Amino acid sequence: MYHNSAMRRKSRAVSPLPRAILLLGPTGSGKTPLGEAAARAGLWGRRCHHFDFGENLRRAAAARGPKPFRLSGADLAVVKRSLATGALLEDSQFPIAARIFEGFLKSVRFRPEDLILLNGLPRHPGQAREMGRFVEVIAVVVLAASPAVIRERIRMDTGGDRRGRADDSLAEIGKKLSIYRKRTRPLVDLYRKKGAAVFTLVVGARTAAVTMLKRIDRSGRIALVKV
Repeated sequence: MYHNSAMRRKSRAVSPLPRAILLLGPTGSGKTPLGEAAARAGLWGRRCHHFDFGENLRRAAAARGPKPFRLSGADLAVVKRSLATGALLEDSQFPIAARIFEGFLKSVRFRPEDLILLNGLPRHPGQAREMGRFVEVIAVVVLAASPAVIRERIRMDTGGDRRGRADDSLAEIGKKLSIYRKRTRPLVDLYRKKGAAVFTLVVGARTAAVTMLKRIDRSGRIALVKV
């Protein structure tokens, strides 16, 4: 009995982590439409699974009946507060994010050769450190756009993903852009130092997800040397 359990622990210890691509960019830059397009078409010849953390938070907050992702009532209160204020989950609250991500992994038929597209998690260095227990980030895709372009993309709903969003006021957009610059943008250098490939894609007001995907697919195959 001890021998078998020890072998299982050893097997888990040497199993490679799922490979992930982190999508970074300010609110409205097109991360969700890009992630969905990659999940449909694949990227770099691989099947992709798009993990949209924000969408999962909104789904959890709106759920009726059994609590999703094994979240407690206190956890859901944190989720709803985060959605209402735009505050990021801090290090002490990461178990909430971990349960949501573990639920996602169970819901997809992940294969070792597949890729995970991370959208919305991690969003600061503390979360990046914790996510290192679940995935290996081999590449970072940065969607770069000016505040004026972001506001125009959101106004036109260029990506088709803003319908029903209650957090797209000018004040909320400004707050999110500030948080992105101060807390999330530094992840680019963090992952670059860890050896991840970094691809920056300048996004215009009308840049569509399929256009972004084609550019990344053409330029980014070097990242697969780690897969």
